[in-house]
Amino acid sequence: MPRRNRPQRPAEPSPPGGGAWPRAESASDGEWLVRNVSGAATTKTYRCPGCDHEIRPGTPHVVAWPAADYGSIEDRRHWHQGCWSSRGRRGPTSRRW
Repeated sequence: MPRRNRPQRPAEPSPPGGGAWPRAESASDGEWLVRNVSGAATTKTYRCPGCDHEIRPGTPHVVAWPAADYGSIEDRRHWHQGCWSSRGRRGPTSRRW
């Protein structure tokens, strides 16, 4: 008996700028939109506000910005995953973003 073709589900659209869709996170420091960035997708060096160390190209990390400013690129910050997860215990460095 021949195989029947199953209906194909439409592909989900990609987020603007590539990468993954941001997820919402609530914490004591407010509402945030957070997106994971793979190491393969990083080409620039960033400075993590949690530890004040560089995030070098090829390093997986997260990008976070206040949920109220969804479209504001100026408010987006690149964090090491561990620094982002522990920010409630130690907060950002004294360096001004």
